[in-house]
Amino acid sequence: MRILVVGGGGREHALVWKIGQSPKVEKIYCAPGNAGIGQIAECIDISAEDINGLLDFALQNNIDLTVVGPEVPLTLGIVDIFREKGLKVFGPTQKAAEIEGSKAFSKGLMSKYNIPTARYGVFADYKEAQGFIREIGVPCVVKADGLAAGKGVLICLTKEEAEAALEDILVGNKFGAAGRKVIIEEYLTGQEVSMLAFTDGKCVRPMVSAQDHKRIYDNDQGPNTGGMGAYSPAPVYTPEIHEIVLKDVLEATVQAMAQEGRPFQGVLYAGLMLTEKGPKVLEFNARFGDPETQVVLPRLKTDLVEIMEAVIAGNLDNINIEWLPEAALCVVMAAGGYPEKYEKGKVIKGLDEVPEGILVFHAGTKSANGSIVTNGGRVLGITALGKDITEAIEKAYQGIKHIQFEGAHYRRDIGAKALS
Repeated sequence: MRILVVGGGGREHALVWKIGQSPKVEKIYCAPGNAGIGQIAECIDISAEDINGLLDFALQNNIDLTVVGPEVPLTLGIVDIFREKGLKVFGPTQKAAEIEGSKAFSKGLMSKYNIPTARYGVFADYKEAQGFIREIGVPCVVKADGLAAGKGVLICLTKEEAEAALEDILVGNKFGAAGRKVIIEEYLTGQEVSMLAFTDGKCVRPMVSAQDHKRIYDNDQGPNTGGMGAYSPAPVYTPEIHEIVLKDVLEATVQAMAQEGRPFQGVLYAGLMLTEKGPKVLEFNARFGDPETQVVLPRLKTDLVEIMEAVIAGNLDNINIEWLPEAALCVVMAAGGYPEKYEKGKVIKGLDEVPEGILVFHAGTKSANGSIVTNGGRVLGITALGKDITEAIEKAYQGIKHIQFEGAHYRRDIGAKALS
C-alpha cells in the first residue's frame, strides 16, 4: 500500500512510525512532514490545509490510504472531497468534525443527549457574557468557540480575569473567526484524562487511557499550550470509571452523532474531568491527540493500518485490538518563549546520542544546511516505555539529557501525578 499522512507534527511522526510497522505498507508520504518524519517517509512540500494540492498529489501517486492528522483539514472537509474522488481516507467528514470545530455545537449535542458535561452558556455579545459570569461565579472557564490550536481555553480565577478574557476574544479578536462566539463554563475540579477511541460510526473500540499536561510550567502553572507531555495509562482512570465513560460518553456520542445525521468515523477523543460526581466531558476532538498519540501508539500491538481499513469499511467489530502492558511517557521539549513568541532555526544537537529504545518524535523541526533545526513551538517529544510509570519517567528524562538546543524548555514533572 501507498499511504499519505497529512500533517507535520509529533502526532504525525508517531503515526508514520506506527504505520511503517505494517507489512501491508510499501511507501509512506507525509505532507508537509518534518525532519524526523523525513528519515522514514518521503516528505512532500504541501501544506496540511491545501486540500486541492493534497488531492492532486493523492490522485497522481495512486495513494491507497490517506490518514489525516490535524483538525483543520478535517473541518475544511478533506474527507468528503477525497471520498468524492473515490479515495480511501481515515477521518471524520466535515459535518462530523464539527464536534471539534465548534465548541457550541459540541456542548449543544451533549446537552441534548444527556452526555455529562459542565454547565455552560454560549455568547456573541460581551454584555450578555458578562452577565452569565456574574450568574455562575468564578472560577470559570472561557473558551473560544472555534479552533485555536489548543490555546483558546482560558481558566479565569477572578471576575477581572474572566472579563479580560471576554475582552480579548470578543472585542480584541484575539482568535479571529474562532472567537466570534465564546463558551463560558462552570469550573470543574478533579483530574483530567484523555480517552481516545476508534469508531466506524457504530462500533466503538476504546484505546488505552492517557493524561496530558497542558500548562507550560511545572505544577500546572502558566498559560495553556498544545500539551507539554503525557503518560499512559492514567492510574486514576479505573475499570469502573472506564465502564461509565464507554457507555455514557463514547458510545452515547457516536450514537448521538448518527442520530444527528453526522455519522462519525475515525478517532473520537474525549477530554474528561474525573469529578466527585463522576466523569464529565471537557471537550471532544475529532482526531488523534497530541501528545497523547506519542504514548498511546507505542503501546498498540495490533496493526494500525488494519484498524484504519476496518473503520473505513464499517466492520471494526471484526477486529480484536491488543495493547502492550507497559507504561509509556512523553516529555515535550519546547522552544524558549513558547506558547508566546519564540525563535526558530536553533540547531538541535545530540539526537544521535539518545540511547536505543527511547523514541524521539519530531514536532517543530526541519533540515537546514546539514543540521536539524527548530521550526516550531513544540520541538520534540521524548517517549519511553517502561514496566511502570516510574521506569518510563526515568528513561524519558535520561533521553532528554543527550539533547540540546538554545532556549530549550521542558517540564520536569511529567508523570508525577501518576505516582501520587
